[in-house]
Amino acid sequence: MLNIQKFVFNPFSENTLVLWDAESLECMIIDPGCSDITEENELFDFIESKNLKPKYLINTHCHIDHIIGVNSVLNKFKIKYLAPEKDLPLLERAVSQAEMFGLYIDEIKKPDQYLSEESDLKLGDENIKCLFTPGHTPGEFCLYSESNKICITGDVLFQQSIGRTDLWGGNYQVLLNSIKTKLLNLPDDVTIYPGHGESSIIGEEKKFNPFLKNL
Repeated sequence: MLNIQKFVFNPFSENTLVLWDAESLECMIIDPGCSDITEENELFDFIESKNLKPKYLINTHCHIDHIIGVNSVLNKFKIKYLAPEKDLPLLERAVSQAEMFGLYIDEIKKPDQYLSEESDLKLGDENIKCLFTPGHTPGEFCLYSESNKICITGDVLFQQSIGRTDLWGGNYQVLLNSIKTKLLNLPDDVTIYPGHGESSIIGEEKKFNPFLKNL
């Protein structure tokens, strides 16, 4: 069984997630947004208090609010780093992205591996599928556990909203198509954990999300 813990970090109120297997205690850290020592300690203290074994660091996409804690995680743990290849231009501009908002970040190394729909991600005996869902950025992925009915949707799908498409590489129609073909065909009782705000379920978004009425 998979468990999940949310942390709300940085000036953008970004959701950093820790997903772990209850039996093996293997975990993945998703979109680390910790932007100061207090937030870093909150994340690391939780992982240590649960005796978790970090296995993956994953960026669903590479906007600054989702990558600002990458270096601190990589410095803390020996961990495999995965991110979308098509978001590399964002990752390579991490320093300038941060400066735009008065934040500071050192240059981030390239991922150890790029996410793809063929990626084989496992926590213990639990499989996590990668769903290619561009539109908010060119390379964004969602992470889906079929057996646990969990989908981590990054900045693709929110509770009664969707991701912005007015930033670099964004495309409104591509985003809607990603949601329609990759997320809305998931079972209605799948819980979504977005990159900002509260969790929801697929069935509720089909009914009440105003951006999805005509899909």
